[in-house]
Amino acid sequence: MIEAARSLIRERGLNATAIADVLERSGAPRGSVYFHFPGGKAQLATEAAAAHAHDQVRMIDEFAAESSSAAEFIERYVDAGRDGMLDSGFGRGCGLAPLVTEGPHDVEDLAETGRQGFTEMVDRVAFHFVAFGIGRTAARSLADAVIAGMEGAMITSRAFRSPSAWDSMKQSLLAYEKSVR
Repeated sequence: MIEAARSLIRERGLNATAIADVLERSGAPRGSVYFHFPGGKAQLATEAAAAHAHDQVRMIDEFAAESSSAAEFIERYVDAGRDGMLDSGFGRGCGLAPLVTEGPHDVEDLAETGRQGFTEMVDRVAFHFVAFGIGRTAARSLADAVIAGMEGAMITSRAFRSPSAWDSMKQSLLAYEKSVR
């Protein structure tokens, strides 16, 4: 159910994802939702977003381990996002952003999960930039730009149904990386 919720939230957003849709996609029986997620949709969305953040951090670590420089790391991470968008037919979004942009303001767990997920991703990217020899302040700034660029490219490439935003963003990030080395 968590993976089904994650996929649906990435495709449709938080508000357009109903428990019935999660059940249909996952094949789980109706009663199991409230047994495993007594907090209902908010709890399910929170756990789906946390799983998304965990997977993103794992991918960040993998791409960094496969790279010999900060520039190569940027290329691998951005290319993976671009390829995922193309593979989804421009239908895939972020698993965290809807919690921040659509979540009800009175459900603090949703917004906090989104903030925590983005924090973990930015921190992990910055950690690897430091390991590649970039100073801490510049590494943090570049990591902020990478995650913000990925989010922006996701939105604009979906809107335009074109990968050009990913390509432009990658070139801008590589130029920025070169300037802080």
